[in-house]
Amino acid sequence: MRIFVAGAAGVIGSRVVPLLVRAGHTVIGTTRSPAGAEKVRALGAEPVVCDVYDLPALTAAVVGAAPDLVLHELTDLPDDREKLAARRGDNARIRREGTANLLAAAAASGRPRVVAQSVAWELPPGDGADAVATLEQAVLAVGGVVLRYGQLHGPGTYYPTGLPTGPGVHVDTAAARTAEVVEQELRLVAADATAQAPRTSEGRVLTVVDTDLSSW
Repeated sequence: MRIFVAGAAGVIGSRVVPLLVRAGHTVIGTTRSPAGAEKVRALGAEPVVCDVYDLPALTAAVVGAAPDLVLHELTDLPDDREKLAARRGDNARIRREGTANLLAAAAASGRPRVVAQSVAWELPPGDGADAVATLEQAVLAVGGVVLRYGQLHGPGTYYPTGLPTGPGVHVDTAAARTAEVVEQELRLVAADATAQAPRTSEGRVLTVVDTDLSSW
């Protein structure tokens, strides 16, 4: 099937894309730069250089991809953890505005399934927490799946060797679990295609952390 991955060159996106490609799916992945496009192509996906805040361009990209599922792995975080505080506003914006644009583009392409990343820990009251709530509400409203990741650890994360304080998940585990959920949703796409009644599935929230995988 066809999968549109927003944020395909990111820490999780770059690990999920090869899993989906190996499973036989056609993956179209967005990135914000030509260098990112080369990375996405090397992962086996069809790259699209696109700014999530450019709604017409994003809509054209998603409509052109004709996806069965849209995977939202967009963040706007610095590589250096020391700069994280200064960039929290940017990340809140992409959760709020980026999510709204991606869902609008998805709606214009038809009715693809939607899976989107969120966080498994409670943010302090303020813009960041409000943005997370906005993202989750918007995804659930279209019957999508919210994946609440713990703080990522492992290669390429803020915790390459140690463990974070609070809920955490190894980045490879997060990618594997994400691929599992995508496959679950794609099975529903196949069921929708043969169903006599309209799709009625509700949104759901899944927690993806090292210590709480038994509920799957």
